[in-house]
Amino acid sequence: MDRRALLERSYHAALEAVAPARLLAPYLNEPRPDLVLAFGKAALPMLRAALEAYPGVPGLAVPPRGTPDLSAPDAAEVLPGSHPVPDEHSVRAAERALTRVRALPEDARLLVLVSGGGSALLSAPWGVTLAQKGALTRDLLRAGADIGEINAVRKHLSHVKGGRLAAATRAHVRALLISDVIGDDPSVIASGPTVPDPSTFAEALGVLDRYGLEVQEARAHLTAGARGELPETPKPGELPHVENTIIGSNRVLLEAAHSFLEAQGVRSVILSDTLAGEARDLAGFHASLISSVRDHGTPFRGPLVLLSGGEATVTVRGEGRGGRNQEFALWLLHDLGERGVHALSAGSDGIDGNSDAAGAFLTPDSLVRARALGLDPRAFLTRNDSGSFFTMLEDALVTGPSGHNLNDYRAVWVE
Repeated sequence: MDRRALLERSYHAALEAVAPARLLAPYLNEPRPDLVLAFGKAALPMLRAALEAYPGVPGLAVPPRGTPDLSAPDAAEVLPGSHPVPDEHSVRAAERALTRVRALPEDARLLVLVSGGGSALLSAPWGVTLAQKGALTRDLLRAGADIGEINAVRKHLSHVKGGRLAAATRAHVRALLISDVIGDDPSVIASGPTVPDPSTFAEALGVLDRYGLEVQEARAHLTAGARGELPETPKPGELPHVENTIIGSNRVLLEAAHSFLEAQGVRSVILSDTLAGEARDLAGFHASLISSVRDHGTPFRGPLVLLSGGEATVTVRGEGRGGRNQEFALWLLHDLGERGVHALSAGSDGIDGNSDAAGAFLTPDSLVRARALGLDPRAFLTRNDSGSFFTMLEDALVTGPSGHNLNDYRAVWVE
């Protein structure tokens, strides 16, 4: 059995099993909406599925710029935005979305389809310029801030996030969300534009303090809000005309992979869908577990595939190419050394960090092959250049944008 090929098949099979249209299907039997608004990495497949169920209903989709297929039904507008850093296209999309939802009467129905990436794609800066907000987002990402921290800041520098989009309309709002965050908190997904926001201006200011970011304009705005000089985001109980439902998550993705592998006669175990922290630390945890299974048969007896998800983070110190999934794979190679394994670490959205790859493969001879090419894993890790390493090793998984976003996918075959 070709283990590498099977791990790749498990990734694609899992994504196909939880395709946005399949996730949406059970929820599209409600009364016909008057407008469908979709934004995020899965915006277009979600919009197409909804408008197939509700032909003739007008729609607006905000997908990432560079999405391969931007086609949509005639009744729909498509305004691509930028991800992970918003640009003027993201601002134009947010302004258009606000205009359209504000125009809906009180007896209208608005269907909002939300997926990961929506926070950057739908951007309406408040208190800062677009350039200042973009620079702050980059600084937070480079500092290793997690998605919850980043969103707490972005919600309080936005006219749409933190429930403000839903607060802008009198219509009944039904939001269906695909989660790309650990714990599936709807207030965190795409910065919760339809969800009451429990975070505060003071908490957002605390994030800047925690990472030592001296950004004058943002600090002035957040300080004014913390003093009560600006209106807070809607809090729980303040959006009675809104209902939010999560229809997909990383757990669903891992369960689909588990079912696929079991159907192939390969035993698998889902470790967790909530693993977080530095990619280096997550790799160390997996390396210890792999050694325990191989050497002692605990806590599982091999052979089997260990599945895990969640979201790693990377504190960037170098100028290399790659992302958290390739960084995880390279640290795992570093920690296992010559006792390698077949493994795949990839993002479900098809793009890992600033590289063109979704992730990377490991094979038991990865280190031997790397040495033969004169590649030192530690040197590449020092400059955060995992993407270059796996490209040179011809072990990068390149898929292009998947039109989905259900967080990370890791599969490790332990003999």
